[in-house]
Amino acid sequence: MHPITKAIRTRVDQTNEMEHSSPLFLTSSFGFDNAEDMRAAFADETNDNIYSRFSNPTVQEFTDRVVALEGAEAGYATASGMSAIFASMMALLKSGDHLVACSSIFGSTVTVLNKYLPNYGIQITYVPANDLSQWEAAIKPNTKMLYLETPTNPALDVIDLATVSALAKKHNLILNVDNCFATPVCQRPIDFGADLVVHSATKWMDGQGRVLGGVVVGKKELIHNIYLFCRSTGPALSPFNAWVLSKSLETLDVRMERHASNALALAKALEGHDKIASLKYPFLASHPQNAIAVKQMKNGGGLVAFELKGGLESGRKFLDALEMLSLTANLGDVKSIASHPASTTHAKLSEAERTAVNITPGLIRISVGLEHIDDILADVLQALDKC
Repeated sequence: MHPITKAIRTRVDQTNEMEHSSPLFLTSSFGFDNAEDMRAAFADETNDNIYSRFSNPTVQEFTDRVVALEGAEAGYATASGMSAIFASMMALLKSGDHLVACSSIFGSTVTVLNKYLPNYGIQITYVPANDLSQWEAAIKPNTKMLYLETPTNPALDVIDLATVSALAKKHNLILNVDNCFATPVCQRPIDFGADLVVHSATKWMDGQGRVLGGVVVGKKELIHNIYLFCRSTGPALSPFNAWVLSKSLETLDVRMERHASNALALAKALEGHDKIASLKYPFLASHPQNAIAVKQMKNGGGLVAFELKGGLESGRKFLDALEMLSLTANLGDVKSIASHPASTTHAKLSEAERTAVNITPGLIRISVGLEHIDDILADVLQALDKC
């Protein structure tokens, strides 16, 4: 079956009924018929569920669906996107190891890399998104992992996955890719050689701003180590959230088609606007990495980023003038959302760090929703007139 069909039809059903909609297993633990069955489960001689911090049928269904969509061997779901990112690093890196990361990544990921991983003796080197010579130059004998987002957060740079994958294989490194912005129905990093793929399922996968969740998928042996780490440290996804997310995956493909078509229409309409200094959308011909985006993405996704000519003051005026678009700390919702990265998601970075990754004072990121494109465009245009 096609991955999209698998995401709809995959189910983990442990009841004697045949509910057409998958049941929800809201339980902290699971019972056994006898002492021997319980012993075998705790000895890992069976695949029986023991405790929902370890595994749960509802959580497994969600995980299996993401595995199918990404073309991965295995996966593990977590309580949030950041717990998935942290687990994908801490389970596989040790004191003395070195990680090379793209400099343009989510602000909380930067905090983990700068503030916490060094406490465990893990070294970090940042490199520009699209300077592959610097990627290779940063690799040391103790380098173990390459980490990146594409498209990047929030400037929407696109990184050539096949090229970075070839570099990882040349040096026997783990390639770990945050695919949250694109989603697996728009881009499958494993097809281009990635070893691990992480997601904040809170975003496009949920799609309605209801629950938190994260997931990491990839090679079976890597996921097993991540599972063991999470089983002991406890960043488990709640069964209820997993049930919501699993149902949401059934409509991810059709939702992303509408998000992307709305985003492309908005980008085309705003390109060249006299209040906008520059604009990025991966499927615009003007995007610096458009050829790469077209090669590895099904569509350009649902995010548009632009720089206002008036800088910080214009950014504030623009946000305050919006009448329909939401101002909230999220993206990937059915409702269109506007954000100002310099004062929100990346506010904890220094001005120099923001400048280095093209997060300028006037940068605006629009998560384009499912409203009618005429209404989205009308609100953005009237707000631009007032800034």
